[in-house]
Amino acid sequence: MLYPASKLPALGTTIFTRMSQLAAEHEAINLSQGFPDFDGPQLLRERVAHYIGQGANQYAPMTGTPQLRQAIAAKVARCYGAEVCAEQEITITCGATEALFAAISAVVRSGDEVILFDPCYDSYQPAIELNGGVTIRLPLLLPDFSIDWSALRGAIGPRTRMIIVNTPHNPTGAVLSDEDLQQLSVLLQGTNILLLGDEVYEHIVFDGLLHQSLLRFPELAERAFVVSSFGKTYHTTGWKVGYCIAPPAMSAELRKVHQYLTFSISTPMQLALADYLQAEPEHDQQLPAFYQQKRDLFNSLLADSRFSFSASAGTYFQLVDYSAISERSDIDFCHWLTTQAGVAAIPLSPFCEQPLEAKLIRLCFAKNTDTLQDAAQRLCQI
Repeated sequence: MLYPASKLPALGTTIFTRMSQLAAEHEAINLSQGFPDFDGPQLLRERVAHYIGQGANQYAPMTGTPQLRQAIAAKVARCYGAEVCAEQEITITCGATEALFAAISAVVRSGDEVILFDPCYDSYQPAIELNGGVTIRLPLLLPDFSIDWSALRGAIGPRTRMIIVNTPHNPTGAVLSDEDLQQLSVLLQGTNILLLGDEVYEHIVFDGLLHQSLLRFPELAERAFVVSSFGKTYHTTGWKVGYCIAPPAMSAELRKVHQYLTFSISTPMQLALADYLQAEPEHDQQLPAFYQQKRDLFNSLLADSRFSFSASAGTYFQLVDYSAISERSDIDFCHWLTTQAGVAAIPLSPFCEQPLEAKLIRLCFAKNTDTLQDAAQRLCQI
């Protein structure tokens, strides 16, 4: 039997798959993989059933249904004051992960450098390496996981093709400010460097903060692929419907890749999402308060535990420090936590090139109240 040499020899099964599998094996409460344990809006689900019943069950256009692309354009104008062309600048993808891969594949060539900020979401580097690119990984600054602008300035060189910006940030929950993006804009002036904006948690920001999309800044938007996800916004991660917004020439290159990855995305779900965006535009405006209530409840329940933490600024994840509990590595601690304490979490080291000084794990609070209470009770008994 032939065994071809691996193109990703250092890569195994994702930490999300491993931890969810371990949680299932030990019947642990799964706060590891980032998905809700409650359903999406009833009207949205009803519209999917409606379109299935009406026979909308064949291929959608490769770029996405016109109805959904137009609804996204209206949402972007409402949320960010940006005018984007539904026909030329919006592409519907199989979740955000496909959009990220297609964007990287469209523009990264052999030897191109792509700057990432550690810790970073784990799909970025494999996509870069598969396309012959080289990753430059810059650690975010503790304790708030802010960008080291001096280090970024020093990392930019003649082979820098792209910088990946993730806000709100997975796995840390950090949120970039207006000042951050102003600094980024100044730094990129006079360069041909592209941006990839991972903004899948765009509507989950807390304490009155404002999501600073790259689309708010014309000088950044003109060089950016901006990626988002309906799964995060509408509690439907299993539908895998995302999208990418980019200038026409960049969208054209992305679509060349997209058409041979998935070609098109579920037709009834696209049509249902378009209807819901028009019928319930306030949903995304209500999401910060919805998830902040869950964050605050979960953190209050952990107040008497031996974990220490600062409240997450965005996403539906909370980092906690376990240094008062154990000297184990974060991977070993998460294994122990799942098998012995009955709660599954995600370690941060798989998101990093170099080990973090702090002993941190990520917990998902996109759960029903009963789930959060049961998990917190177990965590407080450690």
